[in-house]
Amino acid sequence: MRLALLLLAGLGLSACAEMTPTQQSTGIGALGGAAIGGIAGSFSGNTGMGALIGAGVGGLGGYLYGQSQQSRQPYYSNGYRDNRSY
Repeated sequence: MRLALLLLAGLGLSACAEMTPTQQSTGIGALGGAAIGGIAGSFSGNTGMGALIGAGVGGLGGYLYGQSQQSRQPYYSNGYRDNRSY
């Protein structure tokens, strides 16, 4: 059982290698949201619904965070090119 979980975790992490930063933050947000939603839903007796809602909210939050970071990237690149530090 432990070997299967380690293998699954390793495959999940290696799948992020070819993703854009926005896709990575969306996936991480969805995974974290599903975990927290599942835990919160287990207290009310509806783990599946909590995980589903948590994955949606976490994925949306991760996507918005990725878009925000992507829109800031040109400002950091220009400062690096001009030899300025912030």
